[in-house]
Formats: sequence, structure tokens, C-alpha cells
Amino acid sequence: MEFKELTDEQWSFLQGFMPPAPKRGRPRLDDRKVLNGILFVLTTGCRWSEMPRRYGHPTTAWRRLKRLQEEGIWQKILQSLLNLGYSLGKIDPSLTAVDSTTIKTQKGASL
Repeated sequence: MEFKELTDEQWSFLQGFMPPAPKRGRPRLDDRKVLNGILFVLTTGCRWSEMPRRYGHPTTAWRRLKRLQEEGIWQKILQSLLNLGYSLGKIDPSLTAVDSTTIKTQKGASL
């Protein structure tokens, strides 16, 4: 699968969601670079250790992903994207379907 880095327009949207850098300690690696690394791993399905070094160290990206999850940043981004989609008429809530189908299987059963 081909990975495309964030465009300037996409980064402009996402930049405001990034938590502020700590005031003390080592300077934080560029958010856009790290976010591209996170998206690379999540999009391609590769291992963190296979993330290209141009996005920084894989451990840094993994920790940043975890922090964004813990602080609810991904949820805020999703909600903001949904709101934008609604306001632009790109999402029609009347076409939404929810399926909660559950299928029980026996332990060791093949699918």
C-alpha cells in the first residue's frame, strides 16, 4: 500500500489538535514528522521498527500515539471531521446504519 504524507491543508487542520510541547527537557520532535510516522505505520500495517527514520525514532512515534490516545485527541479529531463533513453537506446522517450483529462460535471452531 502506498503511503502519502500529510498535505499542507491536512496538517493545517490537525496542527491545532496537537498538545503543547513541554516547557522543560529535551525539545520535542516535530509534530508533523511524528504524525506522518504514526500514520505510516497505521496505514501500511508495518512494525514500528520498520517505520522510516525520516519520521523520527519508532519509540517516539509509538509514545506520541499513546499520548494522543490517552488525552482523547483522536476522538476530538474525529468529531471535528464529522462536524466539518456535516456542515459541508458531505455526510448525510439519514444514510447512517448501525449493525450490532453478534455471532457466537464454539471454542476452536473454524470460521
